[in-house]
Amino acid sequence: MKSRVFILTPLSLMFFLMWSSIGWAQAPREEAEKIAQHLATLLNVGRLIVERNQTLINDPRTGDKGFTPEVFEHEVVDEFIRQTTIDLKHLSSHLPSLEKELLPVLLQSSKEVVADAQLVINQRGIGYKNFIPATFGSQAARKFSARTHVKIKQTTLNPRNLKNTPDAYEEIVLKRLATQPASDTFIAEWIDNDTTLRALIPIYYSQDCLACHGKPRGILDISGYPREGAQEGDLAGAISIQIPANNR
Repeated sequence: MKSRVFILTPLSLMFFLMWSSIGWAQAPREEAEKIAQHLATLLNVGRLIVERNQTLINDPRTGDKGFTPEVFEHEVVDEFIRQTTIDLKHLSSHLPSLEKELLPVLLQSSKEVVADAQLVINQRGIGYKNFIPATFGSQAARKFSARTHVKIKQTTLNPRNLKNTPDAYEEIVLKRLATQPASDTFIAEWIDNDTTLRALIPIYYSQDCLACHGKPRGILDISGYPREGAQEGDLAGAISIQIPANNR
């Protein structure tokens, strides 16, 4: 198994990737790894925007929250360009053609999740809406994966949603990450005789997460799940991406 580890930094993309009507052409490894990194970052940015608006979303006194798909998109675009220097509204001609295909699909999938949740978000008289970063991320990842040859998934060693149960590869990486200090490390490895890129970005519990995932361990949280007893900075899980070297 050959592996590479990257730190999340705004690096320019150096290679050109051909996209044909029948599927994937062989891509330079560095390029595919960078595409995976940017896709994981975009999904995580969407999670961050939902988290930043969580108090508004859960406000039982207000009906129309104004957190529309368009507002969500604007905030995502601003944060993504801050983290990567990539403008999602004006994708550079220097980006690989595949990346220019995939990033808009993930952005559109994410907007659709926010659009689908408008009735819940804007419901007056109810506080907790269960529209949280994890819920958003799972739904956006499923929409995107159904539309492309790339698979994106949120995964964790302690899944509340069984669809987030790690596969054998993800479990190995998550257990390794759980023993290491928190960092923005991006892990990319080519497996199965270099035919598949597996990539993960770790997710760590923030202070806001502890209302549902913190101490005391085992006490039911507002959503009815037992708390994990986590502390700020503990590993929550990861965003996992699979990219085939060729579409077959």
